Amino acid sequence: MSEPTRAITAYWDAAAAAFDDEPDHGLRQERTRAAWARLLRSWLPAGPAGVLDVGCGTGSLSLLLAEAGHRVTGVDLAPRMVERAEAKLAAAGLPGRFLVGDAADPPTGQERYDVLLCRHLLWTLPDPGAALRAWLARLGPGGRLVLVEGRWREAGDSGAPYVAGAESLPWHGGITAGELADEVRPLVSDLRIEPLSGDTELWGGPVTDERYALIART
Repeated sequence: MSEPTRAITAYWDAAAAAFDDEPDHGLRQERTRAAWARLLRSWLPAGPAGVLDVGCGTGSLSLLLAEAGHRVTGVDLAPRMVERAEAKLAAAGLPGRFLVGDAADPPTGQERYDVLLCRHLLWTLPDPGAALRAWLARLGPGGRLVLVEGRWREAGDSGAPYVAGAESLPWHGGITAGELADEVRPLVSDLRIEPLSGDTELWGGPVTDERYALIART
């Protein structure tokens, strides 16, 4: 493991204990949980699907997916995040597989999925373009790529600073919907953007930055 990767792992391991305190992370408020469940239903196939949740964190979205009957595999670099995700689904009595590994290049071998879901991860990656290509390679024919992203302040502005050198990351601070669409469009057959900033139930209150979902098909 490289020194930057160790630093990133340590950062998110340290963040795991309090990660779910954010309304849109822990989904502890029923209205926030219901809002995310509604969105996932609108983005995913109606029938049970194989879903790869990259950068799954503590598994809040993975839990919603499992509750909806989907087959969930979650990947996160931070072991303590994965531990919490496993515990969350186990407590609910729901199946789910969680792997410790680089979400930018998920350690899933030759497996192919119906959906790849990623929320609020791209800004942390040293090569987000390569990650997008790796994710699309994990999808089967007609698979769906669902990216929940935004253009926001860097996480360290409101807490502990992110790892040294974060300001040099290509998409430090996030990426606008238009810029991400330009990156993804040549790689997929169709694509749409769904604005999310105005739905206060998703975030536990009003937000002033750009937040959106990009939904694409291979």
